[in-house]
Parts: sequence; structure tokens; C-alpha cells
Amino acid sequence: MTAPPRTAAFDKWVTIATPSPQSAVRLVCLPHAGGSASFFFPVSRALAPRVEVLAVQYPARQQRLREPGIDNIPEYADQIFAVLAELDDKPLALFGHSMGAILAYEIALRMQQAGRPAPVRLFASGRRAPSRYRADRIHEGTDAQVVAELKRLGGPNPALLADPEMLELILPAVRSDYTAIERYRHEPGRKLDCPITAVIGDSDPRVSDDEARAWADHTAGTFDLKTFPGDHFYLVGQAQNVIVLIDRALATPTR
Repeated sequence: MTAPPRTAAFDKWVTIATPSPQSAVRLVCLPHAGGSASFFFPVSRALAPRVEVLAVQYPARQQRLREPGIDNIPEYADQIFAVLAELDDKPLALFGHSMGAILAYEIALRMQQAGRPAPVRLFASGRRAPSRYRADRIHEGTDAQVVAELKRLGGPNPALLADPEMLELILPAVRSDYTAIERYRHEPGRKLDCPITAVIGDSDPRVSDDEARAWADHTAGTFDLKTFPGDHFYLVGQAQNVIVLIDRALATPTR
């Protein structure tokens, strides 16, 4: 097995916190709106060396703070797919949380359309199916309204929301991400071949059981739904159970 390519574009978009070149499969993790690659570092450590985790770093945050944000899903997916296109030496799986679930879906579609091996599995966490919409306009709100929404969702870093200086740094990325996901519309007629596992918290205000089950309509492969106790960020409190779920699902990956 070889290490992933280390081009400048790859290093900009992808962080490998725990390199595992002998892994049988790679798992690309895509964060939520406003999130960063570091959110998945504990997952990387827990799954190594069996699974090598590639955490995607979006622009306009952390080491990419000075770059402009991306405010539409197709551009996001195009750029990430272009970086991942060199990974063809071992099976690839995708895990996306919230906005990241939609990005994972769109990247998988691009892999399929390009004639590349399909992901061995797509994990869609904390997000309704691509064809299910709500009339959300958070990206058009004031900073106070955006912060109120972040607090309502119970994000993993509540202290940041009480720090005016940190808010000034993170809000541009949050707003561009919310613009991207709230304006996203699924293109009918497209369907994946890979299996999909939807994972949600049982008290998530952003996705219902019915909205999560609708992911089944977006694949010709198998579908299953896993529900854990918790809200939109259920996976913080349920980290160990989510890691076991991923590990078992990827134990015998096939192309």
C-alpha cells in the first residue's frame, strides 16, 4: 500500500492526523457547516491503523482562514473530488456530517459519473436526504441570528460563541457554508450505486426520521438507518458507538 499523493492541492484540502498507509480502506470525513478537519481527529486516532481517515479542511477557517469561503455545493464538490481523484490504490468510503453529508453524496456522484470505483459506503450523518428541503434562510440573518442557530444546535465548541473575537473569525465561514447548503437543490434522476448508512440523533431539530429514511431513494444499493440518543451533534456524545458502527461497516470493504 502507498501513501496518498502529497500535492499542494491535496495538502490544502486534506489532513491526515494519523497516517495509516497499511490500512485496508480510507475514510474521507467531511465536516458540518462552519466545521473544520480537526473535528474528526479523534475518529482518525480511534480507527487507525485499520482505517486511514482523511479529514477535509474547507477554506475560510483555521490554516485556510485567509482564503475566501465557498458559497455553493457544486463548486465545493468539484474541488474536493478533483483532490480525491488521485486516490485509486485502495477502497474509499465517505462520511459527512450535516452539510458534509450532502457534499459526500455529490462527491460520490462525481466518482460514479467519472467511471471511478464507487465508494464502498456513504455515511450520511445528521442530514435529511438530498431531495428533502426546508425553507431555511439562516444565511440571510444577522450575526446574532446566526449565532442563535448555532447555539440551538448545540455545537461542539460553545465557548467560541461567547468570544467576540473568535466569532469575528468564524462567522464568515459559517455564513458561506450556510449559503451553500441552504441554496442546494438536488438534481432529479441521479442515483448512487453504493450502500448508504444514514445516522441521526433522536432529538435532532434539523432532520426527522422520515427525512433521514428518504436517503434510501438516492441509491440503488442497500440502505440502513441508525439512530442514537442526542441532538444535531449526537456524534460527540456517541463518539465511541459511531466509531464502532464505522469500523464494523468497513471491516470487509469491497470495490
